[in-house]
Amino acid sequence: MAKGHRMKNSILSTPEPSLSKASGQSPTSSLASGYVTKPDNGQDSTSAPRTKDPRAINEHDQCRKVPILHHIIVERYEGDKCGEMFHGEGVAYFQGGHIYKGSFSHGLMHGSGEYIWSDGLKYQGDFKLNVPMGKGTYTWLDGSTYEGEVHRGVRHGVGVYKCFKTTTVYRGQWYLGKRQGQGVMYYNRESTSWYKGDWVNNRREGWGKRCYPSGNVYEGQWRNNVRHGEGTMRWVQFDQQYGGQWVDGIQNGRGTHTWFCKRGPCSQYPRMNEYTGEFVQGMRHGQGKFSYASGAVYSGEWKHDKKHGQGRYTFENGRVYEGEFNKDCMAEFPAFTPGLSGITTPFPDENDSSKTSSQSSTNSPLGSDMVLNIQTLLERVPEAHRDQELKQVEFAVLRHIGLLREIYSFYSSLGHELSPDKIFPLTHLQFSRFLMDCKVHQHGVTQAQIDCLITDQVHSPFTAILPRECISYIIIVAYHICHKDIESSNNILAACLSKLMRQNIIPNAMNVKGSLFCHPVHASVACHYSDRCWEIYQALCKANSIQPDQTLTARQFVWLLKDLCLYDSELTVSKVLEILSVDSPAIHDGIYSNLDLEMSFLEFFEALLGCAEVKGQIIQTDVQSQTDTSHWDDTALNITEWSSLRSTLPEEMEQRQSPVLAFKEKDWMQKTQQFFVQIFFPAYEHSVKLEERLRLTEKNTTAFADADKARELEAEERQDEDREREVLNTARPPSPMTPVTSTTSVISKQSLISGDKKK
Repeated sequence: MAKGHRMKNSILSTPEPSLSKASGQSPTSSLASGYVTKPDNGQDSTSAPRTKDPRAINEHDQCRKVPILHHIIVERYEGDKCGEMFHGEGVAYFQGGHIYKGSFSHGLMHGSGEYIWSDGLKYQGDFKLNVPMGKGTYTWLDGSTYEGEVHRGVRHGVGVYKCFKTTTVYRGQWYLGKRQGQGVMYYNRESTSWYKGDWVNNRREGWGKRCYPSGNVYEGQWRNNVRHGEGTMRWVQFDQQYGGQWVDGIQNGRGTHTWFCKRGPCSQYPRMNEYTGEFVQGMRHGQGKFSYASGAVYSGEWKHDKKHGQGRYTFENGRVYEGEFNKDCMAEFPAFTPGLSGITTPFPDENDSSKTSSQSSTNSPLGSDMVLNIQTLLERVPEAHRDQELKQVEFAVLRHIGLLREIYSFYSSLGHELSPDKIFPLTHLQFSRFLMDCKVHQHGVTQAQIDCLITDQVHSPFTAILPRECISYIIIVAYHICHKDIESSNNILAACLSKLMRQNIIPNAMNVKGSLFCHPVHASVACHYSDRCWEIYQALCKANSIQPDQTLTARQFVWLLKDLCLYDSELTVSKVLEILSVDSPAIHDGIYSNLDLEMSFLEFFEALLGCAEVKGQIIQTDVQSQTDTSHWDDTALNITEWSSLRSTLPEEMEQRQSPVLAFKEKDWMQKTQQFFVQIFFPAYEHSVKLEERLRLTEKNTTAFADADKARELEAEERQDEDREREVLNTARPPSPMTPVTSTTSVISKQSLISGDKKK
């Protein structure tokens, strides 16, 4: 081919859509790029929670464009030919100093090759008909690179861009030269500042997670490179977290802001302030509820971060003020500002009768954050001795405060992953396990009755219990169990607590029994079915109880399994009674049974777990004999869950766990999943549908019977009306205007006429 020969299809499509073929631009690499905003690693990484994302252009988000290949005129060629056309391997020297080394096909760059622009920019990869297309690598003169998919010379598909100057790295999807789709951007060499999520037109838009160099993390929705929509931000340096709505990088709308307070000296109790409500431009504004770490609660109107307007403030001792607030102060008491962190707030009215109780709680040896709620017990004591009773029981608590804190921390962590602070709120379910471990329910009172004693409202088993509430509940339980055995009437609350601690709590606490919390894997697996079982438990209590406050009995549980057709050669009634009597010997002692005892939700749920372990043996044997593909899917799911659960276990436990124990835990998990997913839940749903169908049939039958009865009554009424009408027509004389039609009348008239003629 002669010098200056123009290659076929010499004018190629532009590598970037923003550049036109007709621009006449020289074939040099362009350093301009579509910008993206600054990665806010300067502001958001260390800023206060309300700082807005900046929009300044920054080199961190720049990605270089690729120059155009236009008017590629070959000045010299070295390599293989087919006739007069370039074909095979060769080197082409283009006008302007550009060079191509690689494969040719019928005069076109086609196949694998390397194109070097005159300014040093280099592309190595696939060509198709003179166009970079397929997979390749761009290398700029400063060391920046792109490696990935290319379409018509443009980054399009999946690829990795590395900026040498800023150490920025992007891995993800591209569309026509721009970041679009799913991708992750690392903003520094240490990879401590990154964003992973959705991109649109080189901007963070959609759902994504942003980690800043300081450790602050935001996960949620983005628009135009700023936080916008639903999302959660955690400020590590400030120990704060906000979850809710955002507008242009600022909290705006409804959300929850949490301030995590440091623990007090020698305290393991979780303390935090939390606001849930409306925000405007990052400030609490509108309706909202603020829960203070001390236990006080304010619910009402806010204006510019201050309580302002109508509101209700509940003090730590349970007293309530409801009225007007003005700039964080009560309108009636302008010098009083409730809710200051770390300051006990007595009731402001000096003439109020609650002054004494407020001062006593303030001077309590347990501290301001440990105000006991045992007013119902104190009302049983003569009024003159109440202060003394309260003081003595506080001293009794103080003697065991270390153990009580350890118990709270231990049981609240059951079923959770390990935490550096070991701070978790105790739930009603975990508290029930604590009482059953201490054998409190074996003192002539069931666990279900204990639940009714400590609270007069039906609580979800997953509702949190504060430390002061936990200790108050223990005192209430101690009184109801031990007060009959205490001879002296003085300091009876302290005496009951001391006796319960000595006989039940100290010897038995933190020795976990039952099938739910005895192993972390058991708790992690069972939690997937606890919510549904709680719904079933509530429905059964409502269906089997005449009064709304009654609970499920052991007899009803045994009949439930029969109604669901769950009994077989392995899971028998005797086996179920054995399961129920593990924690509650009063239900069945091997000879006698008392099936009228009530069952709490914990006992109900753990009984189901025990049935799953027995019933699972048959299920596993049956499943192994089948070749159904669903079995393999379930097995794969079990293996995946098992791997994830094992990853959450502590290393020490993992090292101590032998292969035999690991197999047992995996087998237990598989049995439990099969029992709930394949047996219990489907059987219960079928039973509910059958009952609904029977109720509907009965309703329809009743409706049809009522309709038939109504029709019969209507027919009888019509007959009665017809009879009455006939009687009236017979008894009533004919009207003068009515023509005579009877036979007798006609004969009489004819006789009269004939008589006249004779005369």
